Amino acid sequence: MSSYTVLVTDDDQDIRDGIEIYLKNEGYNVLKAANGLEALEQLMEQEVHLIILDIMMPELNGIQTTFKIREERNIPIIMLSAKAEDTDKIHGLSIGADDYVTKPFHPLELMARVKSQLRRYVKLGTYNEQQGKVEVGGLSLDPDAKELLLDGEPVKLTKIEYNITELLITNAGRVFSISEIYERVWNEPAYNAENIVAVHIRKIREKIEVDPKNPRYLKVVWGIGYKIEKA
Repeated sequence: MSSYTVLVTDDDQDIRDGIEIYLKNEGYNVLKAANGLEALEQLMEQEVHLIILDIMMPELNGIQTTFKIREERNIPIIMLSAKAEDTDKIHGLSIGADDYVTKPFHPLELMARVKSQLRRYVKLGTYNEQQGKVEVGGLSLDPDAKELLLDGEPVKLTKIEYNITELLITNAGRVFSISEIYERVWNEPAYNAENIVAVHIRKIREKIEVDPKNPRYLKVVWGIGYKIEKA
């Protein structure tokens, strides 16, 4: 049975309850919220691994809620909407959603999308089950405190710099393409991302490398991307 928790957010109780039945049949733990404000409260109190989020809701709608979630978290979000227009789908994905399902939907299709998003979330290293410190040489990253130490001294990173560093260091040795780094950190399609990523990589190197031109940790793999070298 799965130990993952899914938060179902929809102002229609019948939809919440129906989705809950299928999720529990798959072994997931289920939390429920009737609007975006309730969802944010649940996120503050509970560990959640995926969110199913309706767009049209009172108090705080799905778009606004996604903006709030993406300020702090990168957990998968599957959006629900009764609208089938492409513009709604594009807007939902552009502001940080990972997938989109149009109502009415087949519950088994939704379950397949839930499984797919959770597999990607775990496999690509965004979710660290241990939530412990990660050490590579003199670098020590604490995902809970969102802190990076270099030889015991804190490194001052911007939010984007930290997110890039966390992605690379928690997957030390793995090469990430520029597009993959951009999509994982910025949560949007990687259009003309090369210069943006390169600038942030340069700034990170200036903060963690003794000689940024001859880096010990943050390496480029020419023609492929970047990686944090294993110790």
